[in-house]
Amino acid sequence: MTALPLARLRRHAAGLAAGAALTALVALAPPAFARVFDPETFTLSNGMQVVVVTNRRAPVISQMVWYKVGSADEPWGKSGIAHFLEHLMFKGTDEIAPGEFSKTIARNGGRDNAFTSHDYTAYFENIARDRLELVMGMEADRMADLRLTPEITKPELAVVLEERRQRTENNPGARLAEQLNATLFVHHPYGTPIIGWMNEVASLDDKDALAFYRRWYAPNNAVLVVAGDITAAELKPLAEKTFGKVPRRDVPERIRVQEPPTEGQRRITLVDAQVRQPSWQRVWKAPSYHDGAKEHAYALEVLQTIMGGGATSRLYRTLVVEQKLAAGVSLSYDAQAFNLGTLAIGASPAPGVDLDRLEQGIEAEVARLLKDGVTQAEVETAKTRLTREAIFARDSLQGPAYAFGQALATGGTVEDVEAWPDRIAAVTVEQVNAAARAVLTPNTNVTGILLPDPDAPVTGPAAAAAPLVPTTRGEEH
Repeated sequence: MTALPLARLRRHAAGLAAGAALTALVALAPPAFARVFDPETFTLSNGMQVVVVTNRRAPVISQMVWYKVGSADEPWGKSGIAHFLEHLMFKGTDEIAPGEFSKTIARNGGRDNAFTSHDYTAYFENIARDRLELVMGMEADRMADLRLTPEITKPELAVVLEERRQRTENNPGARLAEQLNATLFVHHPYGTPIIGWMNEVASLDDKDALAFYRRWYAPNNAVLVVAGDITAAELKPLAEKTFGKVPRRDVPERIRVQEPPTEGQRRITLVDAQVRQPSWQRVWKAPSYHDGAKEHAYALEVLQTIMGGGATSRLYRTLVVEQKLAAGVSLSYDAQAFNLGTLAIGASPAPGVDLDRLEQGIEAEVARLLKDGVTQAEVETAKTRLTREAIFARDSLQGPAYAFGQALATGGTVEDVEAWPDRIAAVTVEQVNAAARAVLTPNTNVTGILLPDPDAPVTGPAAAAAPLVPTTRGEEH
């Protein structure tokens, strides 16, 4: 189990290959275009919202339970508790012995996992249709009756600490991403790593975990999304029989501090012997669908496709193909945050090109964008590409469950997901240019540089370059 920033989504749950294309579907405006998934919805008497996406291609189900709580909701000084609790949710109840949850799923031919982000925590099972009642009962059981003792939590805390050592402490790219995030968000909890700071994680115990569990894990603070070979009429009796029996509890409002304005360029350079390929990153805070100048969100998605959408994008075509300054380059925009999102450019230099020259090339492209803007042809091509992705997303099983869960856990609605193609289709050239000029300001970013240390011996496996861009937030089990 893990925490999902700056690589806001690292190894993420299986099925997120489809889910990644679906992140763009989670947005905000009135539906008019063709619906994407045609979901059915209902709410249990205890307040748990349920979304059903029927897909009859195979007798298989993907069930996801999303809790509207993540690492950004943690008490001060208890960083990592959301992710730690995610691990402990597999440690048993009065009905299920520690470790038996996943073993039972596997014995029945299924697969399960979980992931934590700044804004939500999610648990999923992929399993045959005729085993759905079993997994629903197990999820409802651990929603209501988690049992923790020091004997259970101490060994799992050691697992989490080792996870941090392996994924962060021993990974120069991950360490740089963590420092970039902390420098970008100077006051908001998005600046704290999802997995937590090592010294704070080491102090967590069963009492901390249970307090967090009892505060946030309630059916009225959760969303059940089921995609696959079932309809809402078929699912509802099972949901009432399992999750419907879990009593609702009062849950606090999600109140977070506001990120203050920042100014001045900030720069972080990390030199490490494990680095084989230098890399360059620059990150800006950006509006999301839910916070900041929200009117720019859809335009920024179009801008992301124009500037960073693969081998035909502006940045790749100019810096990799024409100027041969970069071995790889991309632009990432994180729109689906409960609070502010991020926009980032990342690149690795071509052989023989130093980072200063690469940086100059990137800055020249950004300056050209801000001065001349994008063209009507670029906008229309990007919108066509994005809306096609929405059509292809219908073929996925876990992808729709991910799209609806993420939307509902961060303040969106079912209608927002369904209306996404319509909203993208309405974006204009003027809106894209205005969004770029509003976000890509020269004095409000953070730059990160990862360099090899030519004088130090390599003491571990050679590290790849840092992630090209710090994108989606998350850690997986």
